[in-house]
Amino acid sequence: MDPQPARVAAFRALHAQGCFVMPNPWDAGSARMLERLGFQAVATTSAGFAWTQGRRDGRMGLSGVLAHLRAVCDAVSVPVNADLEGGYAVAPDGVASNVSAAVATGIAGLSIEDSTGDALHPLHDFTLALERVRAARAAIDASGTGVLLTARSEGFIVERPDLEETLRRLSAYAEAGADCLYAPGVRDRAALAAIVSAVAPRPVNVLVGSDFTTVAELSALGVRRISVGGALARAAWGAALTAAREIAEHGTFGALARGLPWEETERLFGE
Repeated sequence: MDPQPARVAAFRALHAQGCFVMPNPWDAGSARMLERLGFQAVATTSAGFAWTQGRRDGRMGLSGVLAHLRAVCDAVSVPVNADLEGGYAVAPDGVASNVSAAVATGIAGLSIEDSTGDALHPLHDFTLALERVRAARAAIDASGTGVLLTARSEGFIVERPDLEETLRRLSAYAEAGADCLYAPGVRDRAALAAIVSAVAPRPVNVLVGSDFTTVAELSALGVRRISVGGALARAAWGAALTAAREIAEHGTFGALARGLPWEETERLFGE
């Protein structure tokens, strides 16, 4: 039996009320760990996945990402949201084609960004960005899956921190069919409240990569969904790097003693 319909329904229900945390695993094992901890949904992270392949963020091709999505979906029973970056295409037709391919992996949701990767022109032209969201929406609708579409406006993480432009884009993306809106990099509470108000009643995702806020504070602002991007992966890499540096630089192994005990680690992955 295909688990995707039930996962899509569960994912949509999570967005209907309250506030939930959707952490970002970087591989199948970390996804299973997060499910075992009780999280009701998880989301992939382009950065976290790229690092597992020895590459920088944004350097993975579509085929590798699709295989990664299948692996994460197969590892857990909870809904999986896909970080599809910019759709791995510029033209709306290309975005639509790649969204269709992503939907077929079993995901319950996906996100599309409006950044270009060009430092001089970091955001897609407004009209093109809007057409890209419409194309993603049409591809999902054609699939009949009901996969939840998140539209991201990247101004605050590409050195264009213009709140009014962000509000304009997110409001337009909502009108174009995005189910959830997301402006990574926004931390100011007043700005977050403005985003929530501008796109209501559609839910808003907030990225938390440090300790600048809490679940309770974001919930009070009306935020429905919280993700952590590559932050959990960075925490894991940080612990491994600390232990490896101690061995390389001092010839001692103290940090290894602070690792998760073998038996507890095995229990995380027991069938």
